[in-house]
Amino acid sequence: MSALVNAIVMLGMLVVVPAGLRLTGQQDLNRIRRLWPLFAVPGAVALWLPRGPAATALACCYALGAVLLALHAPRRAVRGRDLDPAGIALLTALAAPAVAATALVAERSGRELFGFDLGILALTVPHFHFAGFAAALIAGLVCRVSDGPAGRFAALSVPLGTLLVLVGYFIGDWAELAGALVLTAGMWTVGLLTWRMGRADDRDRTTRLLLLASATVLVATMLLALSWALGEATGLPHPTLPWMAATHGLGNALGFALCSLLAWRRIRTETPDTTGGRTA
Repeated sequence: MSALVNAIVMLGMLVVVPAGLRLTGQQDLNRIRRLWPLFAVPGAVALWLPRGPAATALACCYALGAVLLALHAPRRAVRGRDLDPAGIALLTALAAPAVAATALVAERSGRELFGFDLGILALTVPHFHFAGFAAALIAGLVCRVSDGPAGRFAALSVPLGTLLVLVGYFIGDWAELAGALVLTAGMWTVGLLTWRMGRADDRDRTTRLLLLASATVLVATMLLALSWALGEATGLPHPTLPWMAATHGLGNALGFALCSLLAWRRIRTETPDTTGGRTA
């Protein structure tokens, strides 16, 4: 499971975050996006080293980049920007890698954090790259082009669900289940709106396939997330963590996040931005 989780995290660090930042169309994020490899490459190397000072130092390099990215969120909020549903989703995306990086530094140093063991910390890293960054960013993108009740619900419920899951880590399994329910509702709404986009006649075949694939994968991966959270709360049989990494984790990374980002990149290329830079 460790090698698989590391590969998923590397995809998040090296591909998903910079690709997502490019899709925002926000010029004030261009500098951190260009500098991102300087932080992400050491973070990726840290994943494969034995726990200790070297791995911790490299993880701290990644944490520095994640914090610099997260600082954009309060600055934008203070200036009154991004306070609509799609904007709130963007602010969540900007902050999520910092949570992942904090867990990474603790895990690579071999120290438990807030009472969480090293295994949970290791799984927190991919969770906040994909359920945190990628899902919130894509929910915001979908909301921009589907600015109705469903789009706004998706843009708000994905960040809220992610926050509730994080809070549930501290409160207990039932609170985490509540967060999983909210997050699943938001993700399935993103999937529904993505499916509708994929069925549109004005999409080319490749873009349609990418959109439809990402929407379909969400149904299965979020059912797995619900079954795991329900099992943890009630004691009912549920998938093991290695099984979740191989199914839910890999499906969300490749089937949802990567397919969605590739589709949105094609959409951005085909359709010039007319929103004055407010694309997410």
